Amino acid sequence: MSEPAVPRPASTILLLRDGPAGLETFMVVRHHEIDFASGALVFPGGRMETADEALARTVAPDDPLASFKVAAIREAFEECGVLLAGAEGEDSFVPAARAAALDRAAPFADLMAREKLAPTLDALVPFAHWITPDFVAKRFDTHFFLALAPSDQALAHDGREAVDSVWISPREALAEHGKRYKLLFPTFRNLWKLSAHADASSALAAARAAPVVTVQPEKITVDGGPGLKIPAEAGYGGEAFSVVGLL
Repeated sequence: MSEPAVPRPASTILLLRDGPAGLETFMVVRHHEIDFASGALVFPGGRMETADEALARTVAPDDPLASFKVAAIREAFEECGVLLAGAEGEDSFVPAARAAALDRAAPFADLMAREKLAPTLDALVPFAHWITPDFVAKRFDTHFFLALAPSDQALAHDGREAVDSVWISPREALAEHGKRYKLLFPTFRNLWKLSAHADASSALAAARAAPVVTVQPEKITVDGGPGLKIPAEAGYGGEAFSVVGLL
């Protein structure tokens, strides 16, 4: 048997806001021609790049998750147009008009240097850590982060990797699985975890207070069908789950 593929470092960002009915998160629909999670409703995110690691070393050399946070902020900007960055030495985000005028396709580290900006790593709160099972050919070592979306910045999908986007409550996203949308197992479980909170502030506070438990699902049988086992202490409401109907 061949050795399992080495997981690629990746980041996912759950951008939050309070909508008319409570907590909402920004999600995108992946292009059907993308080779990973094609057509799925997902949180913005993607693979870490070498430049993310270099930028992280200059911004927060003592933060072990800095490179993952930089990757999450870069992906949020490239995929959604939201920029969680500010002038060097300042805590506030760049104004919406300035963020909207910046080139989303430009190399992110170069853009930060040219505009004298720095990614605001403190805006991200660790939420989850998932490693793709070792029986899957394409594997990722993904850190999930929560972040409050700047109220003055408009979010929109990039039209390339993502073909649609929506602000949606976690409960509605779960209810629409198999109808309007299709979900990956990690997305489904993290929406379930997020759905326990009525608003963004409570979700962020809970994430700050809870330790992140690494999840690497194991293949099992549940009710005679395919299932996955994850650590009960990870906070997903159990440890054995059916994956029938999930990507």
